[in-house]
Order: sequence, then structure tokens, then C-alpha cells
Amino acid sequence: MIVGATVAVIPARGGSKGIPKKNLLPFCGRSLLSWSVTQAVRCPGVDAVYVSSDSDEILAEGERWGARAILRPAALASDEASSEAAWLHALEAIESGWGPVARMIGMQATSPLRETSDLARALAQFDAEQLDSMLSMVEISDFFVWRHASADAHDPLYVPVNYDYRERRRRQNIEPKYRENGSFYIFKRAVLGEGGNRLGGRIGGFVMAPHKMFQIDSPEDVQMCEVIMRGYGLDRQ
Repeated sequence: MIVGATVAVIPARGGSKGIPKKNLLPFCGRSLLSWSVTQAVRCPGVDAVYVSSDSDEILAEGERWGARAILRPAALASDEASSEAAWLHALEAIESGWGPVARMIGMQATSPLRETSDLARALAQFDAEQLDSMLSMVEISDFFVWRHASADAHDPLYVPVNYDYRERRRRQNIEPKYRENGSFYIFKRAVLGEGGNRLGGRIGGFVMAPHKMFQIDSPEDVQMCEVIMRGYGLDRQ
């Protein structure tokens, strides 16, 4: 039995070097932030949704779509500040103003390629597997990685990292691996409060569809993610 609320917290600071006002960016006819808020608001396993920001404009936008506002200090909204710092601050604010928290879904506003059903199924899996924390991920079953090695004329410019090109394995014989996509994390209050980290204890993974691996970090990502959002009908949720 869970004692305390399950809350979703979306950190969305006002500053952004790559894309100015990124969290308020128009995306598929709405603000980028609004997609994460509504996905969480509509999830039956989430008791309350919060937006944590140093920007009054962002907080107002979050409230417009159903979230509660948590004003974050500027010191916790710098380029160097971690998501953990924002989540810990939110945890303290929620518990002092609204009541005890059992677990939190930490969502990334720049990852709109998700559905309410992803969150609902992840919560069900979290309970079924008796997890302490969980990360979202996508499967990469056939993924050969190379790195830049040397610019010396007598050395190869690139060398493989995770396989031997002289003994290339058949695709069906490659063990599946998983990439952390950053879309969301679920963690018990104690994991974050005592360990100061989003992951700890018994860690599980929620595997999402491959097209949900992308996030918005640059202007080029916006158009690509909009095409995916509309192509898979995610803009109709």
C-alpha cells in the first residue's frame, strides 16, 4: 500500500542558451511545456502535477494546463543546477504545502514524444516489479558505436567501441541494449530524499517505442519532433 501521493514534477527553467524560452516554444499548436503537463494530468495514477520554474510566465502556462506552480530560486535554475536539485526543492515545497509524497515522476518538458498511457503503464510496472526507481528507455538492438581515435596519417581515424568489425555479428545474435531517453523517471521519496539521486535501490526500466527516443535540444530538433508527433498521432491526445 502506498502511503502518500504520487506526484509528477516538471522542471522548466526560464533560461535556455540553445533555444530562447524553449519551454514556451510553439510546438504542434501549443506550448512545448503544455504537452508534458496534460500527459501527466490525464494519468489516473498521478494525484497532482507540478511545474517548477524560476519564470512567472512558465508557471502561469503550467497552471493554464492544470499544473500547480512551484517557484524555484534562481540558484537552482542555473546551467549548473541539476534536475535532482529542482526535484528536491519541489519535494520540500509539496510536503510543506500539500502533504506527504510517496513517489515522484520526474518529467522532462523537452521530451514531448510520450503518451499518458506510457506514464500509466510505467506506474503499473513500477508496482508489479516492486521497484524503488525507474528510468524510461528505448531498445537499441543493432547499434554499432565508433569513436574518433587519431588524426595521425598512420593510424585509423575511427575505431569501434562495442564490436570487432573483423568479426561482425549477425543482427539476430546481438544482445539487445537499451538507451536512456530522459523522457521521465519514477522514484520513491526515500530514493531522492536520502540518496540525492533519481535512481537507487531496485532500479527498473520502462521500454518506450523507438520513435519516442528524441528530445528537443536544438532548433533542428523542433521540426523533426513535430513531424514525429503528428505522424504517430501523438498531437491528438
